[in-house]
Amino acid sequence: MCEIYSAAEPELFELKTRSIRLDGVVTSIRLEAVFWHLLEDIASDAELSLGTFLSRIHREVITRRGEVGNFASLLRVACTTHLNQGQRLTVPPDRARLSPDIQH
Repeated sequence: MCEIYSAAEPELFELKTRSIRLDGVVTSIRLEAVFWHLLEDIASDAELSLGTFLSRIHREVITRRGEVGNFASLLRVACTTHLNQGQRLTVPPDRARLSPDIQH
């Protein structure tokens, strides 16, 4: 059942750190390679450079929430949302907190 996930190419989940300029401030973002590929594709589809695309997301989050929090996690969720054809993903109330006794 899990072969589709466990057979992922190691290069896809290798962590990559990139220096990105967000509104004039240089910062480092660390994501798995597959997320960098997706972000590049999304930016390209929008006819934006990756830096411009990330700056826009960063700016929009600050406008909405006043702070960014964990930007790398936000980018992973953005990629997941993109893969789900733009559907806004939400966490059902009964799953808002992960159970500490997850079975392996």
